[in-house]
Amino acid sequence: MVHRQFGHRARLALDTARRTMLDEQAHAARALWNLLHDWWTMQARDRRTLAAADAAIRQARKDIDWLTVLPAQAAQAVLKTYFQSWMNCWEGRAAAPTFKSRLRSSLVVDVPQGRDLKVIRVHRRWGMVNIPKAGRVRFRWTRELPVGKHTDDNNRVTGARLVKDALGWHIAFRVTATTPEPVAHTGPEVGIDVGVTVPLALSDGNHQDHGRPARAEHNRSDRDKWLTTPEKRRLLRLEQRAAHRKTHRMPGERTSKRLRVTYDQIRRLRATATRRVVDWQHHTTTTLATHYGTIVVEQLQIPNMVKSARGTIEQPGTHVAQKSGLNRAISQEAWGRTITMLAYKTARNGGQLIKVPAPGTSQRCSVCAIITPAAAKTKPRSSAKTRTADGRATPTTTPPATSCTYTGPAMRWSRLPEGQSSGAHTASSRPPQGRAESPTFTYGESFKPASAPSQEVFRSSCRRP
Repeated sequence: MVHRQFGHRARLALDTARRTMLDEQAHAARALWNLLHDWWTMQARDRRTLAAADAAIRQARKDIDWLTVLPAQAAQAVLKTYFQSWMNCWEGRAAAPTFKSRLRSSLVVDVPQGRDLKVIRVHRRWGMVNIPKAGRVRFRWTRELPVGKHTDDNNRVTGARLVKDALGWHIAFRVTATTPEPVAHTGPEVGIDVGVTVPLALSDGNHQDHGRPARAEHNRSDRDKWLTTPEKRRLLRLEQRAAHRKTHRMPGERTSKRLRVTYDQIRRLRATATRRVVDWQHHTTTTLATHYGTIVVEQLQIPNMVKSARGTIEQPGTHVAQKSGLNRAISQEAWGRTITMLAYKTARNGGQLIKVPAPGTSQRCSVCAIITPAAAKTKPRSSAKTRTADGRATPTTTPPATSCTYTGPAMRWSRLPEGQSSGAHTASSRPPQGRAESPTFTYGESFKPASAPSQEVFRSSCRRP
């Protein structure tokens, strides 16, 4: 049995009074965080203890009446989260905590005790949960939760967090469950290359496309491809309205209520597009993790790929606008989130996800694994084929994926039958698809097989007839 902890997010159905109540609680929690941070930074290091911070919070709740809007357990959760943020900073996992802005920070309220929630299912699509000081509230039931007779010490809801985004209030359940240990997945192996025109190019040709082209009319990049045509028109009208109202605001003047409403409408459309992206990624990664036993991807440095090309005053960059468009397209596809989903879903289904170094995968031959530095310079830009070091032509959308699969660490040498060299197959015929046990591979290290053929054997066996 495997002990697993995960979260599940569901939409809350709140009336106006309860929405206002949760807004007040969230703002009180944010203010308490700022007061705690101010108190913590003013104290000497030997006085920064949890007991002293807890006493300060209790005294603040007595002195400041509007802090009592926040439940006592939620206030203790603020202290726990704040102390954990410092632990993450001291261990090098995150930066030091700072003050939370009213406009830039998200509204969050914690319900740390699972027994206070009293979750029940009342309908096929709705459930009921108890929120402190708000009473019984309905939420959208989209996944089975360990409630009622399915609850025990190993399968239960341990807590929840109320989060507000552009689409309203949601509840995120913290669930602990015990599941059977997954059996080793015996499915085929595949290499995946992420892209913009083709979101996921697979080495076996089973490309995954969301059906939303990266280019709109007149060959322009589509920044809102996840919105429908009426939604795009409405978004354009809202942006024009916001720009018009912003021109009438004097410097230093507060944002008008009408402008804030327009900003909220724009934010709601953006959140709708983001939710559609995440939904497609979940469906696609679940299908891939269920069908394939081993998935090989490139270990891309995405933050470096989306850096600006504007340069400095002394050395200004070139093609800055084109690079900005490419950066937006890469960020729109959310490659990192796709890889993260594949990682935990393959492990849950008994498979494995292998990351190979990205340099050279587009110029590496999928047959002999030879890389020539001049291949990148001689690659035709407008052609639909890419020639590798030995002169073989492969489609431009699949060489990285094919290279990851057939020359990736822990896979290339284990997939060939005994007595057969790696150059015994041709570009048109793939190696046998039998699955074998893969040796251990550490990310970031180069894979060196024990009996690797020399480069001369590679070249002689991979030459065109």
